[in-house]
Amino acid sequence: MLDAVQPAPAYANKSEVLWCSMARLPQCTFRVGSDAIIPSATVRDLGIYIDADLSMRSHVQRTVAGCFAVLRQLRSIRRFVPSTVYQTLIVALVLSRLDYGNATLAGLPTYLLDRLQLVMNAAARSIACLR
Repeated sequence: MLDAVQPAPAYANKSEVLWCSMARLPQCTFRVGSDAIIPSATVRDLGIYIDADLSMRSHVQRTVAGCFAVLRQLRSIRRFVPSTVYQTLIVALVLSRLDYGNATLAGLPTYLLDRLQLVMNAAARSIACLR
């Protein structure tokens, strides 16, 4: 007789648990029903990455990397589109990423804010065709 294999629920692959603590994070596995859930150091909720120590380093790192990637791609089409279109693309694809969820960034340390400021400066230089 064959044993019937129960498929994993749809939510099992999408569930994450974040254990917030200023001390060392436990690496134990939680059991929710028949599912084992391992605590994660970073979780994403509505496009905002939250670290276990609530530092927002992962969010800033991923935002900055994504913005610079878009700026590199847009730089390749700068010669072929009017400046107003290019400016609109910068605002829509780069600056909107910086603005999204900015209320969660209140009180960040200066070194993280400086990284976000680098993106703003690079976007302004790109629009003004400066190096």
